[in-house]
Amino acid sequence: MIKQFINRYKRMRTERYLNETYRCQYAFVGMGQHSLTNLYPVLHYLQVPLKYICVTSERKARLIERKFKGIKATTRLDNILNDDEVKGVLVAASPNAHFHIASQVLQSSKSLFIEKPPCQSVAQLRELIAMQEAIRSRIAMVGLQQRYSPAVQILKRRLKGEQLLNYDLHYLTGAYPEGDALLDLYIHPLDLVTWLFGKGEIISYLEIAEHSYILMLRHQDIVGTIELSTCHSWQDARQSLTVHTRSGCYHLTQCEELSFVPNQTVIAGIPIEKLFPHCQSVEYLHRHDNFSPILANNSIYTQGYFQEVSTFINAVEGKKANVLTDLQSVEPTLKLIDEIMG
Repeated sequence: MIKQFINRYKRMRTERYLNETYRCQYAFVGMGQHSLTNLYPVLHYLQVPLKYICVTSERKARLIERKFKGIKATTRLDNILNDDEVKGVLVAASPNAHFHIASQVLQSSKSLFIEKPPCQSVAQLRELIAMQEAIRSRIAMVGLQQRYSPAVQILKRRLKGEQLLNYDLHYLTGAYPEGDALLDLYIHPLDLVTWLFGKGEIISYLEIAEHSYILMLRHQDIVGTIELSTCHSWQDARQSLTVHTRSGCYHLTQCEELSFVPNQTVIAGIPIEKLFPHCQSVEYLHRHDNFSPILANNSIYTQGYFQEVSTFINAVEGKKANVLTDLQSVEPTLKLIDEIMG
């Protein structure tokens, strides 16, 4: 009986995956290391009908058509924009080109998934929002995958019922000579805190080294300290967020582990733990399981890449989808970056 139940469950799970098909055609603009590692694998797993890949090099285009059977490689974005079969365009090109490409896609009335940063400033973002509203493009999403991470989702739900006190966030990497650290890297931690706590006001700001900052932000219900630095190492890069509340402390480590430590009891101002020492209890709300090689334990899933791409595809297809990263929602993040850049 148990074996039959297990076999039935496995069969239903497989059939559910096989029944998840898509009718629209899609295109992808860009083929860098990020998209190859984090975005293309999701499209392949979902078996999304990808008609075009657009790149800047004719040589790369020829290699793409040899590597990806059945996909048209082009160096002309117009070939995609003029094709009525293509309903959604995913863009992960050079960050400096994102605004121009996003503008063209929105004006073509196709749905847009644009990797971060979507543009270079709040002013440009508002132009994109106006384009979307004027032409009524169906979907416009920004690739800020941490909002879709299971650990971040759990933390956001838990914080709704908490009385918030303060937080501290550390985002530490090595040197980043190939781009703009604020727009390419720091957009992630800044977006994380604005999404969890609402728009933030910079109380104090200090550039401790080139492209490295210490910030203090005030949100509606909480204040926080943020360290953003490229003075460390890529081999030991890390992001951690600690949120202190009246009931205890939440600790998020790189979207891989979320824990909660309840505050110790205090009677008449006396901490009971000093009188009766005991082991501190830790509740693990989410932990990355490195043992079972299933989708939910893949880093593409725990970091949120799988959910953001599948959300975009489902939204374009008219299926149930909870879009967390529309253009308007990114404005508080870009406003902070604008203020830091001066």
